[in-house]
Formats: sequence, C-alpha cells, structure tokens
Amino acid sequence: MSLHVDHLRPDRDALAAAGAAALEQRLDAATLRLAPSFSAAVFDADGVVAWVGRGHQRRDAATPTRGTIYRIASMSKSFLGAAALVLRDEGRLDMHAPVTDYVPEFAAATYQGRPVHVTLDMLMSNRGGLAEDNPWGDNHLGASRAEMSRVLSDGLRLALPPDETYQYSNLGISLIGRAIEQVTGQPVERFVSERLLRPLGLHHTAYSLDDIATESARPDAATGWRTFDSGASWANEPYVGCGALGCIGALFSTVDDIASWGGFLRSAFTDHPLSEDVLSAASRRELQRVHTIIAGTDERLSSRPLTGAGYGYGLVVEHHRRLGRIVQHSGGLPGFTSHMRWHVDSGVGVVVFGNSDATSAAAIAIDVHDRLLDEVVLTSTGEPSRAEPAGVLGAQLRPWPETLRAARLLDAHVRTGEQSIASLSDLFARNVLTDEPADVRDAALNAARARVGGVPAAASALETRLIDAPTEAVLRWRVPGAAGELVCTLRMVGLSRPLVQAFSVVAGDAAADDRPSAMRSLPVTAEPGR
Repeated sequence: MSLHVDHLRPDRDALAAAGAAALEQRLDAATLRLAPSFSAAVFDADGVVAWVGRGHQRRDAATPTRGTIYRIASMSKSFLGAAALVLRDEGRLDMHAPVTDYVPEFAAATYQGRPVHVTLDMLMSNRGGLAEDNPWGDNHLGASRAEMSRVLSDGLRLALPPDETYQYSNLGISLIGRAIEQVTGQPVERFVSERLLRPLGLHHTAYSLDDIATESARPDAATGWRTFDSGASWANEPYVGCGALGCIGALFSTVDDIASWGGFLRSAFTDHPLSEDVLSAASRRELQRVHTIIAGTDERLSSRPLTGAGYGYGLVVEHHRRLGRIVQHSGGLPGFTSHMRWHVDSGVGVVVFGNSDATSAAAIAIDVHDRLLDEVVLTSTGEPSRAEPAGVLGAQLRPWPETLRAARLLDAHVRTGEQSIASLSDLFARNVLTDEPADVRDAALNAARARVGGVPAAASALETRLIDAPTEAVLRWRVPGAAGELVCTLRMVGLSRPLVQAFSVVAGDAAADDRPSAMRSLPVTAEPGR
C-alpha cells in the first residue's frame, strides 16, 4: 500500500542549515528572558538534524546539551495512548467498553444528576464530558491511587454530555492508565517502559530520573523555574511527583528521544513502517487521526490556516490547507513547557523544551516548523511537472488527469475571458449550466475580474498556483490580478469519464494577507444552492 509519503522529504543538509538558522533566530533575547534555558531541535525521518541549546538549565554554570533531560508533561499522553492500543491489539483491552468495566468507582459520575455511559475511547480522545482540569491536574499529578479512588467514588460531575464535544481532561485520560493497570496487574509506568520505551531504544525517557541510566551518578536534568515578574526574578519549582495521574504528564525525555518517537509514529504512514513488532502501523495511524473534532473557535488553533483539527489518542491532529496532516502535542507543568510536532508528508518535525511556564514552547515550535515547511519542504519539489504538481501535497492526494485537464482549460478561460463559458460545455456535467446559466456565470466572472483590477492573460504555470487538492476530484488555485487574486474551485464527479460538476471563481484581496503565498488561506464561497 502506497500512502504517498516521503516524496517531499527535503535534502538533509538544506534542512539542517535552515533548521539551525530558524532555531537561532526564534530563540531571541526576548524569548530567552522568559525561561532559564531551552533545548530545541529540528528532525527528519532519520533523527535530529539541527539543535540549539540556550541558557542554564539549573541556573548554575551548566549549559544545555542535546542529552539534557526536561519534563515533557502532557506530551506523555501519546505514550499512554500507544500503550492502550498495544493491549487492544492483543485483545486484552476494549477501547469501546464502559470505563466502569475497568474502573468501577467511575459509576458514581453523573451529568445533570443522571448516571452516564462513558467509554475508554471517549476519555482517550477527550470527549468524555469531564470538565477541563489543567490547574487541578498539575497539582494532583503526584496524588496517590487511593486518593484518586476516593475522588472517583465521591462522584465526578460532568460539564458536558459524554460523546458529544471536545473538552480536555487530564483526569479522564488518566483513567486509561487505571484500566491498563487493571488488565496487566502492574503499574502503567512499568508497562509503558517495558512495551514501548525500552524496545524503541528510548533510554533517556522515563517517569523518574532514577530510571534513566547515565555515565554519571545523576542525569543532566533541567530543574523547573517560575517567574511572576517577566523574568526579573526566579523561584525554583520542585518536580511534581508521579502518582495516579503521572501517566498523563510525568515523563522526562530528551530532544533525540522525542525525535525518535515522532519518527516511529510518523513512519506508520510510509511503505516501510518502523518496529511493527512494538505497535502495528495501523494502530499508530489510529493514534494520529481525528477522533474528536476541536471546534474552530479553540484559541490555540483558530489563528492557523487549517481546514480542520481534532484530538486523536493523546495527540492533536491538524489538517493544514496547504501542507496536509501535521501531528502535535504540547506539555505544560509548573516550571516547564514543551511541544513536539511533525509533518506527515515530509517527516520534518520540531521539538522544543523550556524550563519555565512563563513562555510557550508551542509558539516557538510552530513558528520554526511553519518556516521550514515553507522555505525548505515546499520549495524542494523543484520545477513543477504534470506528474507531481508543486503545492499539492501527498496527504492531499494527486488530482486525476481529468481534474488537471479541466483546471487548465478553465484557468485559461478565467485569464482571457474571450469566450462564454458555454464554449467549454463538454467538460461539464449537465447540472453546471442549469444550476447557474452561462450568461450569469459570464457576468459574474467579468465582475470578479474587474474587482481585482483586471487579470493579465499571461501567468505562471497552473501547478505553481495551486492552493490545495483535498481529494483527487477537487482542486483550488489562484489567478493573479492587478489588485488582488481570483480563487478558482473545481469539483469533479467520479464517473467512468469524470466531469466538472461545480466550478466557482471568487475575488480575494491578496494584499490583505501578509503570510507567504505558500501558507496563505483564501475564502471560497459555496456553489449556489449548496
């Protein structure tokens, strides 16, 4: 099975040079004021290609190395999700069974005073209806299992109806760990270590620093710090313990181990997935697909040019308008911030650690990642060709030849406007010119051309102006005008001879969006009556 992954893999030397420059520039003086230290890396399918360390990880004379260990907080959740699927694949854990099958105390939970039906799947994908609990969860990371059992037995009050809406819940996901313990008869941390960390060679990733073997008596670990005056003064923040909630946020790790973890997960989309004996490629893809939609109003995602986003199993999945699937997760605890992300098509990823919660590792990682995808990945396709149209990425599939042929003919029509669209009727299904008659379409096109100050007949090749191709039957592209851009959208119907079933042209103001063209997202109106 070919999943069209790796054809965008950039030159490693070019990625290393660009990655080092991007990290250096992003970790500027203003950023460094908000954390005692940072460790940040760019990686590809083979591991770290560029690394930058800054500051002093314990606020002493020591400086970070690639081997410096940081608390990764909620990035731990992807390891928990993978562990659950190991057991699911062995037939020992049912992700769609009621939580009460494994954690009987959950039976006391209610929504609006009524008992609830909540499954492991709902909890792992953050749609169990439990209230958001980040501050409380941070404080209770080290709480004992007996204490959490009492909390459950006293009864949880759900804030939303289960199985309906995304709501992040640390306590909810931690119950997956309780279920793993019930099935295996051992601490979930030991199961994760024995079935995932050690087999994958992640020897610098553990729930306790005492479990990380080093040549010295004590690992080179960053300590946590907090500031309440924008970095003018610092207070040491002791490590939060690893108790009943530790499975969702207590891991320590290094940039190299996280790069390896991202590479392992991402390889599931390639023709040669790594370490199938640890977890099957199909299950790894299941971790990295949307199980629960995250509403577009979510402030962490709404500012990005995404066609959609959601929560998988311990991972956030973004569907970028130009770039396809990006997988990521952040982590935050008092004294620490972390973020990992990778682009499925190219394998290019970024991991950032900091030992302060006054700044955002996610903001740094997103800036660096977007820059590399724009400057290195999108430009690595070389000269456009009919076989591999530049800008249409693998995760978004290749348009049918008929889709490209129709797009080229319609693009020429839009640019020249010399004839009525009726002259292209052989491209269309019979609904096209009845849904909107030819004279109405011609007038609308002329008005759109005028709105952008006219459209030159000459333009660069269509392949260089593509926006996206979410399926083989759909294509969007730009037509430059003197004072803006036209955005064309083409939709084919999949008959034995594919035909155009819908075509629209919308005027957009190119000057209103100062993102690089490769990252730009323009609105497209729906076809009439749709």
